Amino acid sequence: MGIERIREQVFNEEVEKGLTDAAQKLYGKSLADLDDAQTYNCVLQVTKGLTASTHRISGDKKIYYISAEFLIGKLLANNLINLGIYDKVKEVLAKYGKNIADIEDAECEPSLGNGGLGRLAACFLDSIATLGLCGDGIGLNYHFGLFKQVFEDRLQKAKPDKWLSDHSWLHKTDIGFDVCFGDRKVRSVLYDIDVIGYENGVNRLHLFDIDTVDESIVKKGISFDKEDIEKNLTLFLYPDDSDEAGNLLRIYQQYFMVSNAAQLILKELHDQQIDLHQMYKHAVIQINDTHPTMVIPELIRILTEEKAMSMDEAIDIVSKTCAYTNHTILAEALEKWPLEYLEKVVPQLIPIIRELDKRVRAKYKDKKVQIIDKEKRVHMAHIDIHYGFSVNGVAALHTEILKETELNCFYKIYPEKFNNKTNGITFRRWLMSCDPELATLITSLIGGSWKKDAGKLEKLMDFVEDESAVAKIMTVKNTKKAQLCDYIKAREGVELDPYSIFDIQIKRMHEYKRQQMNALYIIHKYLEIKVGKKPTRPMTFIFGAKAAPAYVIAQDVIHLILCLQEIINNDPDVKDHMKVVMVENYNVTYAEKLIPACDISEQISLASKEASGTGNMKFMLNGAVTLGTMDGANVEIHDLVGDDNIYVFGKDSDTVIDLYAKSAYVSKDYYKKSKVIKEAVDFITDKKVLKVGHKENLERLQKELINKDWFMTLLDLEEYIAVKDKAFADYEKRGAWGKKMLVNIAKAGFFSSDRTIAQYNEDIWKL
Repeated sequence: MGIERIREQVFNEEVEKGLTDAAQKLYGKSLADLDDAQTYNCVLQVTKGLTASTHRISGDKKIYYISAEFLIGKLLANNLINLGIYDKVKEVLAKYGKNIADIEDAECEPSLGNGGLGRLAACFLDSIATLGLCGDGIGLNYHFGLFKQVFEDRLQKAKPDKWLSDHSWLHKTDIGFDVCFGDRKVRSVLYDIDVIGYENGVNRLHLFDIDTVDESIVKKGISFDKEDIEKNLTLFLYPDDSDEAGNLLRIYQQYFMVSNAAQLILKELHDQQIDLHQMYKHAVIQINDTHPTMVIPELIRILTEEKAMSMDEAIDIVSKTCAYTNHTILAEALEKWPLEYLEKVVPQLIPIIRELDKRVRAKYKDKKVQIIDKEKRVHMAHIDIHYGFSVNGVAALHTEILKETELNCFYKIYPEKFNNKTNGITFRRWLMSCDPELATLITSLIGGSWKKDAGKLEKLMDFVEDESAVAKIMTVKNTKKAQLCDYIKAREGVELDPYSIFDIQIKRMHEYKRQQMNALYIIHKYLEIKVGKKPTRPMTFIFGAKAAPAYVIAQDVIHLILCLQEIINNDPDVKDHMKVVMVENYNVTYAEKLIPACDISEQISLASKEASGTGNMKFMLNGAVTLGTMDGANVEIHDLVGDDNIYVFGKDSDTVIDLYAKSAYVSKDYYKKSKVIKEAVDFITDKKVLKVGHKENLERLQKELINKDWFMTLLDLEEYIAVKDKAFADYEKRGAWGKKMLVNIAKAGFFSSDRTIAQYNEDIWKL
């Protein structure tokens, strides 16, 4: 027996002993006699033990990635893969009659994020550790996350998404800090989650909380007393800000996050005996969107008030330490806090903010770059841009739009600060973990080097004309579709046909992402089928999305989709040709089932509105073909795969930006001119829909589309229908479609978050 085989056997025996010992210690039973939840707790304990013995990544300079969201998803499979023991644990569990997939299902998903912003942050932490860079994430330990979505009477209802338990990846530390607000002081407590690099060391995700949080104050749905800060501070991510109390609570949360972050960073520098005048040589702070912006004035406050620095020194040092990532082109998403709100919550920051604004005003006369505007609102992004050393967009088109239009006045002042870092995803989770069948096939074709260097996927291009290889990829897709059918049947009670085309749109529910346009297409096809125009192959339309509780129109779109699901899936003339399902409580776990099964990836945002998107990358990696506008990273996907392997439609970003500038788009004109558009929009309040839906919701959505349609759904609808019909027709050319799948997988390597993080480090962090 070779030495490697002996080592493997010894390690298998160590894993088995660890699991059986944990079963005895925790439950006094044999591993074989445990249920899935108990078995999960044993695997969790063993994994945490192995992680503790893995080296902590260190370095002379460290990146602190501060984000309001870290959508980390379930961690068991990911951590086992990164530790290199997934197959060993799977083998041991099978020996004791356990299916590792069932054990993974027993894990509760952490409610620490909402959408792409949080998932990106999670992928970035994975890649930072995988590349061996010294860097930790800093955020908040939300007890209930955004909310748990349930559907009642075809309406979205929100409930607390409880995930914290005695058995989790969280580790309570003995670190805590005093955080002073205008009217109170609280004491934080720090919880850590290990971030394991793939075949590398360990970093940390630092999550701050307070012990006085009281989960019992949540009453009907997710309503609670927003003014009882000691009890509610870390209850929910993005509490409803439709009133003053909600706005103030968000400011309390954000300051709590950044005050703790600043104190932790300064503590670590002090422990290393680093002169704070040299802080920027040993620490870099990445501000992920505008939520952590107050870390800039908070650090300046501490350095001047507590560390005896001059204002000039403090501003200079902090400005060399902080970098800002812009994630949005939407003006409403660039936070602007009323000065009076900040004065109530963080009065100690007001003199700093006023001083920062004063310096800007003295230097630049353009009112658009001021920090405090004439309405006494504080523009958080303006603080980041003036008092940080880097401003990056997250896709090539996004960054160009920032430079040329949205942030042009800043780009003229600081051209050297602006740079692009196209987003990426971690292939460990989004291929190795959620699509092991495809990962295994890829390795059999090109070897395993792609797991650490995603660019090696390009080798798959050698197999474009290999009918056997293409057929195997299509077989894997069929397997994942069948698995998804079982999963959805068990959870949603909807029976789907794995032979049908799976058209999937999963992302945050927002008008700019245009789920409503997809719904209008579905109405169009329904009406066609009803008059006898039946599709060649059955079609399955799958949605997953949560709408913010205060976002009424987004909730109306969900209602329409659920009404269509009810009508179409029960219509004897239609149900064999077409199915609609909106999955409940879409999250990372659901995404891991949906993405590998997708045939057509819906990326249909209005051009110029999606900063990047990362779902488009995950779908591409798993062999889906993109149907999309030239928006966000779709532009780069198009460049990589070529015209024949993507379906493009819609007005370009320049046209859209011009329409906004001239107020030239009138949705009612499109509604009146087009029979197809009018029929689809009119059906929203058809008697069939009103019979299963709520008149108020349906009429409001219909009026919004006819009279406003801010994100120009009707502008692109007819071309969307035509191009989507072409994609469905092309799907029937099975061999050619299989080649499209292969090309998409082969070209996905560029979108590895390892590449993105390497570029952040090379151009910004310089660790």
